[in-house]
Amino acid sequence: MSAVPRHIPAYAAAVLGALLASIAFALVLSADAEAAKRPAKLKLSWTRCSSTPFPCQGSHSVVVRTGKVLIGAGGMSSRAKVEFPVRTKAGRVGKRRVGGSFRSRTRLLVRVPGDAISGRIRVVMPGPRYSNSLRITVRKVPPKPKPKPPPTTPPSRGGGTPVGDSVFDGSGMWIWYLRRSESGDPAQIAARAQAAGVRTVFVKSADGANVWSQFSSSAVAALKATGLNVCGWQFVYGNDPIGEARAAAAAKDAGADCFVIDAEGAYEGKYAQAQRYVRALRAAVGDAYPIALTSFPYVHFHPGFPYSVFMGPGGATFNLPQVYWKTIGTSVDTSLQVTYQYNTVYETPIYPLGQAYDGTAATDLRRFRQLSEAYGARGVSWWVWDYASTSDWGAIGAGLTPIAAPESAGYPTLRVRSKGDLVVWAQQHLSGAGQSVTVDGDFGSGTASAVRAYQASKGLPETGVLDADTWPTLLQEQPAAPDWAAQAARASRAATGARASASASSRLPAVNGPRSAGLRALRDEIPAGPQR
Repeated sequence: MSAVPRHIPAYAAAVLGALLASIAFALVLSADAEAAKRPAKLKLSWTRCSSTPFPCQGSHSVVVRTGKVLIGAGGMSSRAKVEFPVRTKAGRVGKRRVGGSFRSRTRLLVRVPGDAISGRIRVVMPGPRYSNSLRITVRKVPPKPKPKPPPTTPPSRGGGTPVGDSVFDGSGMWIWYLRRSESGDPAQIAARAQAAGVRTVFVKSADGANVWSQFSSSAVAALKATGLNVCGWQFVYGNDPIGEARAAAAAKDAGADCFVIDAEGAYEGKYAQAQRYVRALRAAVGDAYPIALTSFPYVHFHPGFPYSVFMGPGGATFNLPQVYWKTIGTSVDTSLQVTYQYNTVYETPIYPLGQAYDGTAATDLRRFRQLSEAYGARGVSWWVWDYASTSDWGAIGAGLTPIAAPESAGYPTLRVRSKGDLVVWAQQHLSGAGQSVTVDGDFGSGTASAVRAYQASKGLPETGVLDADTWPTLLQEQPAAPDWAAQAARASRAATGARASASASSRLPAVNGPRSAGLRALRDEIPAGPQR
């Protein structure tokens, strides 16, 4: 029997070391591969009640049977379900798993089962895999409130057909930064608001596609607990209309009573983006949810802005034009008259947004309130809480003597060579009435012929001009809105070639829609200030 050497030769040690290193590396790769195969860990982080179809009950973890709840959890897919504790009619306690609307890998909106009870819920994925659990409190469906009687004297004006009671009625105040408004204290905010007769606060909830943390469900619930109506608002750009719509819809999920789209110069020329945004927002919040537009008051100064999309079919149902008379450089009377003249044709009830900053005179604020009411507005609101002076607050809450209704603000006059969104809106109505007309925002000879033909069919003077004699009749027609988004998508595909990918159609041209979309603003009556 030969002896085993006590020392391994150097070359053998090197070979052995290399072999061991390669084995170790293979083991690491194998471990990494196995780890990659393992699905992300399910972790339930939070629950948040949705105000659809019932108002939240104060706490984000208190939900209502058959209402909705937003689930925040990591590691989910579209196959995720939420497991609720339930009690059957026979009295047996069990569990029920329900799927919902998958919004992202961390967001799932589900409906609470009608037999759910208070207890712990968890997320379940196929496998099955389970998340940790969180406790929720389940309450019965609240009784339906008694309907309020309709107003005895509905306004004859105000942007179109009178509407029922809304959170926009009365006086409202806008909040840009919650922490700068009474230090964000709900009790102090409510005290100041109530002292001035303010019943609704408009709190910024998103900027573009980014949701602002100040508009949390707990903050909204705290403000609403004081008796205030709380609405969200969002400044939009049109760079990511679908993302902006998701951020807008988050305000409703947080408990907002209404929502306002703040669309200004960034959206000029972006008809397709506006249409995508409005469609996605309506799909998320429903047709009945109160949505308003706030934008430039002088429509005729902004021929490329898509008013006809934001306030067209399926769009905003309230119009809050920014009538900042001092910034515009004119009087309260003139600014409101021009605003009503050019906004009324969009048939969206007008709730003027007034100026409570930059040292506005108390007499002007009181006049603004009086004249807005005389024009038929059911409410006004004010920009902005943290810049309003003591004098502003006093004028906002002062008692008023009603004044006589002013003369009609009139209608815009459109004729050959008129251009802009007002022409787009008129052409849509002419098309809806069966007239042959191209919706391009350019009032040419073809549009003039269509106007004369329409006037002849209705027994109106055949002038070929759209004015106060023709607008009221034309506005009774249903507008035929073009599919700007589809047109822009086709143009984008054509520009990128026949082999363009499906994603190419989502990259819309910077300017799109009717020919008039490319027109620059004649003037910015409200100069651009700090980003909102």
